[in-house]
Amino acid sequence: MIRRREFITLLGGAAAMWLVPARAQQQGSTLPRIGFLHSAAPSQFTDAAFREGLRETGFVEGQNILIESRWARGAYERLSALAAELVELHVNVLAVFGTPAVRVAQSASRKAAPAIPVVFAMGSDPVAEGLVESLSRPGGNMTGVTSIAGSLAPKRLELVREFLRSDAAIAILINPGNPLSESERRDTAAAARAIGERLEVLTARNQAEIDQAFAVLKQRKISVLIIAVDTFYYTQMQRMATLAAQTTIPVIGPLREFAVEGGLLSYGTSIPDVNRQAGVLAGKVLKGARPAELPVQQPTKFELVVNLKTAKLLGTELSPKLLALADEVIE
Repeated sequence: MIRRREFITLLGGAAAMWLVPARAQQQGSTLPRIGFLHSAAPSQFTDAAFREGLRETGFVEGQNILIESRWARGAYERLSALAAELVELHVNVLAVFGTPAVRVAQSASRKAAPAIPVVFAMGSDPVAEGLVESLSRPGGNMTGVTSIAGSLAPKRLELVREFLRSDAAIAILINPGNPLSESERRDTAAAARAIGERLEVLTARNQAEIDQAFAVLKQRKISVLIIAVDTFYYTQMQRMATLAAQTTIPVIGPLREFAVEGGLLSYGTSIPDVNRQAGVLAGKVLKGARPAELPVQQPTKFELVVNLKTAKLLGTELSPKLLALADEVIE
């Protein structure tokens, strides 16, 4: 005899199945599947936040949804093969994280018939990237969330102007394997020129190159280092904060976790919230919503976090104005 709780669970799972696209029925799946493709490695603000968003729409992994995860772990050249694996699994939705992965998913998803819906979370402008027709009506088979993180580089430079020295350059650390990096470098260079400063570009694709880039800081005259937006870098915040503390150069990171882990400053959007929003959108698609008609979401909050303890350790004086602007001060 089926107990009442088991019956309710079965009934809930069956109801979810009625709502998913016909693809799952055609493949004979008992549960709908999400293909989860990430440019970096697992971290505290990636898959957990996405699953939270799914739960908000009634989907729980292992109960009424399956998730097939693939992680490029910063090796962006592997993304095409990983995306192809997920397409071969006949997933119902592709959930894709990071601009490099989104570009790959756009092509891979259209090789299926019909095209697999794609929900993305990315830092660049999806309209400028040619991924959607507009933010309000994406069209095609893609929608998602943009953190517009790449466009915040000039703001980060504005926040660290008090640290600039006339005899030293500003440095920016970018991942040359990320297509978002070039636009961020360009915007930062333009902002630096506008205030009569010189920009030096450092590059790093992996942990070893990150270590090398921070070692170079000690050898050159640098006023301040700005860490660019990159999905792989998001998993390296603790490492970067430790390396930054070993220099006497002010460093600003792209998200809160950098300052929490011991970095001096961070400014950016909440990546966990962006990934949660992506989970909500994926749930809506599973329930039958068309990506073409689901508006691309944008962040509503930008966080400036200052680590006062790190400032004291570095002997860096922070202006009262900067501290007043901070959303959070870590002491």
